[in-house]
Amino acid sequence: MYEFKFHRPATVRQAANLLAKNEDAKLVAGGHTLIPVMKQRLASPPHLVDLSKVENLSGIEMKGRALSIGAMTTHADVAGSPIVGEAIPALAYLAGVIGDPAVRHRGTIGGSLANNDPTADYPAACLALGATIVTNKRRLKAEEFFAGLFTTALESDEIITRVTFPLPKKAAYVKFRNQASRYALVGVFVARRPSDVGVAVTGAGADGVFRVTAFEEALKKRFASKALEGLSVPADGLNADIHGSAEYRAHLIGVLAARAVDAANGK
Repeated sequence: MYEFKFHRPATVRQAANLLAKNEDAKLVAGGHTLIPVMKQRLASPPHLVDLSKVENLSGIEMKGRALSIGAMTTHADVAGSPIVGEAIPALAYLAGVIGDPAVRHRGTIGGSLANNDPTADYPAACLALGATIVTNKRRLKAEEFFAGLFTTALESDEIITRVTFPLPKKAAYVKFRNQASRYALVGVFVARRPSDVGVAVTGAGADGVFRVTAFEEALKKRFASKALEGLSVPADGLNADIHGSAEYRAHLIGVLAARAVDAANGK
């Protein structure tokens, strides 16, 4: 690693001030992306701002008809939470299939969303469920938060504090994962919301997470896997690598979306 200065603020305001005062400073949540990149000398931020001791950044609670999860809440805590398990079982399941136990006990929901890895799981849940990402400055709808590969709408001194998920009527997540990394080769989150349907895909898009509007329109009319028969996603704009071609990923999206609908319907 290169030399850097390590900061451990106690409040969100202190953390934001450190980001504002120190150019190219980086936040550390779980550290499962930043630290390995630094070890490989692919990044050399001069300042690290650790959020582990910042007050009121973790925790899970119901607020009316929405599930609120603090940004520093770990994947393991989301997966094992009785509140999440009752409110949005699909979200608890999603958190439980992220990485391995070491990753789940250190990685955080806020860190995952801020990093916006194109193969991460939470972005699909946020888009499909219509989540709101709350920061120290504002509230951002998922549609306006994700801005492409490893890119979000966050400003340089903006910090995610919590994420709120409206409760769906039904939801499910199905993931076809890379057996080595356990990242999603393709992951599809389907949610039947009170007034519409959300279908979001991770792992496949060259620009990161995206919604499949054609699937959503079909499922609005009939929330059943048969409603997706004959529909497909174009291979243009999808990832292609040694793990799978764009055409393969396009096929997987259709297969996994149908399975997700069946799972949401209890089949």
